[in-house]
Amino acid sequence: MRDKVGNQVRKLRFLHGEMTQEELAKRLGVARQTVIAIERGKYNPSVALAIRIARVFELPVEEVFHLEEAE
Repeated sequence: MRDKVGNQVRKLRFLHGEMTQEELAKRLGVARQTVIAIERGKYNPSVALAIRIARVFELPVEEVFHLEEAE
């Protein structure tokens, strides 16, 4: 079984002035659908994109993303 990457992106958007998915997508230079897929755990961002997301929220990557180990 493969490990899954979980994230706090949706929660962090709301903690940062209720930022919309569209606003975050524009700041990252990606499509809104990419943000939706990341939030739902359907898409794991590249390391570079994960770092850019963490920078938007001014947090270390480890506080935005976490590894959910497979059983």
